[in-house]
Amino acid sequence: MLLRLPDTPRILITRTDRIGDLVLTTPLFKVLREKFPKAHLAVLVFLEHREIVQGNPFINEVILYDKSGNEKDLWGQLLFSQRLRSKKFDIVIHAHGTNRVHLASWLAGIPVRVGYDRRAPWTLTHVHRYNKKEGLKQEAEYLLELVESLGVLPPQELETFFPVSDRAMRSLENLLAFHKIPRDLRWIVLNPSASDITKMWPAERFGELVTRIGKDRSCVFLGIGTRKDRAIIQKMQQNASRPIFDLSGRLSLGMLGALLKKAALLVSNDSGPVHIATAVGTPVVSIFGRYKAGLGPKRWQPLGKRSRVVAKDISQIPEAERKFTYIDEIPVEDVWEAVCDLLRSPAIDSSVKGSSRGPSKKA
Repeated sequence: MLLRLPDTPRILITRTDRIGDLVLTTPLFKVLREKFPKAHLAVLVFLEHREIVQGNPFINEVILYDKSGNEKDLWGQLLFSQRLRSKKFDIVIHAHGTNRVHLASWLAGIPVRVGYDRRAPWTLTHVHRYNKKEGLKQEAEYLLELVESLGVLPPQELETFFPVSDRAMRSLENLLAFHKIPRDLRWIVLNPSASDITKMWPAERFGELVTRIGKDRSCVFLGIGTRKDRAIIQKMQQNASRPIFDLSGRLSLGMLGALLKKAALLVSNDSGPVHIATAVGTPVVSIFGRYKAGLGPKRWQPLGKRSRVVAKDISQIPEAERKFTYIDEIPVEDVWEAVCDLLRSPAIDSSVKGSSRGPSKKA
């Protein structure tokens, strides 16, 4: 049964979890804008993720949620809910279920509240079965199911979006000048970190990969991550025969997007930078080790055409004998082949980067 909204609806989308998850929610903004061109479309995100959505051409408003600050305690939660109430939204679509955000929309009295049968589902008016954990589709495809009741049809191609502002580009240029990073060679960006150790390909192998790439190619290697990842970057440096510039903890999200837009290639574990890179049109090699339903490449693979997924082939391993992660069993050779495949592409040498479209996979 289709939901009826006003001719000029006020729509709120919420996504308060990880960086890559939010980037993969951006196709939802586009399809809603195309369905409701006159709508007021707002997005609620964590304060620290604002650069992912500010400047997105499909949304009108960004609402920031500061879980560690203003919205930390009960009083802050109540005040935030009152602020939402004053905006008079007609519908909220929870792309990710959390007790706090579900409760806030309920307290705000938003008449139509769509979300998953997960945390505090009693606060919702329209409950969708939480089927993401099955891992049968890409994350962005699952999100489109939430808006089927609004008459939104799946697009032929899924496109993510990440805004690269002039301010972020200028900040990046200043950083590059400070660290004297060469501009006349192709940049290969390396991300040896991830949100969980079970997703982290050994840093030593990243170092070996750098040695192989740099053996017969003139390029600059840049390591990224948070400040906490510097030890991982150092281990990667120690195992590489070519220098690697350490940019860990030195990039804002906006600057990271600017860096990846200028890069020739990103080699990364399954993590947020993968989806930022594909959103700005940069080729990606994404390394996967986990196969548990809902955690593997089927759901979290990058959407870019110029992307390759490298993962261990477990098709011959009986289901009962499979491990949680195979990240340590992925050889350098497999990643090297995927890198070579992308570096051979004429598009890599083009100075013009297009939007990311449609998934591709090397397993």
